[in-house]
Amino acid sequence: MDTYSVMREFADSWMLLFLTLFFVGVIVWVLRPGSTKAHRDSASIPFRHEDEPAGAEDDGATCRKEART
Repeated sequence: MDTYSVMREFADSWMLLFLTLFFVGVIVWVLRPGSTKAHRDSASIPFRHEDEPAGAEDDGATCRKEART
């Protein structure tokens, strides 16, 4: 049996099973009950600084102000 046939047989059987289980596992992990807060926080990233620039409340702005004085 040549290498191609062995690899093809492995991909058609065990690798297909592994990838299917991996896909189902990722879906279950994303839809788990405790992940709602994390998903909402990630979804709101583009709207976080609508009213003022991003540097207004982060530590980087404070450090720059201290360096100038």
